[in-house]
Order: sequence, then C-alpha cells, then structure tokens
Amino acid sequence: MYSFSTKTRVRYSETDQMGYVYYGNYASFYEIGRVELFRSLGTSYRELEESGIMMPVYELKSKFHKPAKYDDEIIIKSIINTIPELRIQFLYQIFNQNNELINSGETTLVFIDMKTNQLCKIPSQLSVPLLKHFKQ
Repeated sequence: MYSFSTKTRVRYSETDQMGYVYYGNYASFYEIGRVELFRSLGTSYRELEESGIMMPVYELKSKFHKPAKYDDEIIIKSIINTIPELRIQFLYQIFNQNNELINSGETTLVFIDMKTNQLCKIPSQLSVPLLKHFKQ
C-alpha cells in the first residue's frame, strides 16, 4: 500500500448556494490528490503524457459524510492499495481541518498508449518507484 496526503483550501467558486462544496468538485479534489501522489513518487502526469501514456478515468465513486464549506482547509489522502497493471485504483479520504472524515471516494484509471490508443501496462517510471512500497 502507498498513501500520500496533501492540503488545499476550499475556494468560494467551489461552493454552491448553500455555502457547501458542490458535489461535482470532489472529482477535482481527487485529481489534486492523484497529481500530488505521483509527484511524491518522483513523476508527474506531464511526464507520463510526454512519454506517450495518458490516463483517462474509467470509474468514479464518491460518498459524502459531512459538508465542506468555503475557506475550510481540507486534507486529501490518496491511497493505492493494489499493485497496478493495466488499471490503477485510487482510494480517497478527505478530512476537514478538525480531522473529521467528510468524503470518501474511489477512482479507477486506465493506461492508454497515445500512439495506438490501446490499453497498455503501467509505465516503468511509475511502477518502479511504486513497487518499492509494496515489497516487504
């Protein structure tokens, strides 16, 4: 298993008329978590795309426990708990500044070779640093 946490602050534009984070914005929070998790492993989405790999979202699930509000500081914990091959699954836990769980979610992304537009295996620039966290 590998996990990484990052913080961000809820912006006014991310809230709805009730002052709560609009539910559609949680997908963006998940993306923030994924991007920072990749950076923590020494790579980035940009580097993956420059090497010819894109990663579209295949599936997304989200569960809302408590609302997040404008100017709340939130912690996005992103988790990879299985070794990826053709797909990579992320689990998310989002906490407010009081360390209360406000959202949990899951996304599955696939690896696509941009030249062939076909599924491909996880690129080594991601698998090598990631596998170190799965070996006992």
